[in-house]
Amino acid sequence: MLILEVETRMCRECGCEPHRHEEGHKRPYRRRFLTKEEKIERLQDYAEELKKELTAVQEQIKELKS
Repeated sequence: MLILEVETRMCRECGCEPHRHEEGHKRPYRRRFLTKEEKIERLQDYAEELKKELTAVQEQIKELKS
């Protein structure tokens, strides 16, 4: 579905110029930035992964010492 913005002549679906769709351009639009909430969520997920990795490393150290 091709929807054009009258003012900018850009495709609302993916942000490209209309002629690109005629050429078969199908790249979906993706934001280039994260919201503050998305950054927080990603950092929390990363912190959780690090905690799990630290636990695994500590277990390996304990096994090697015994």
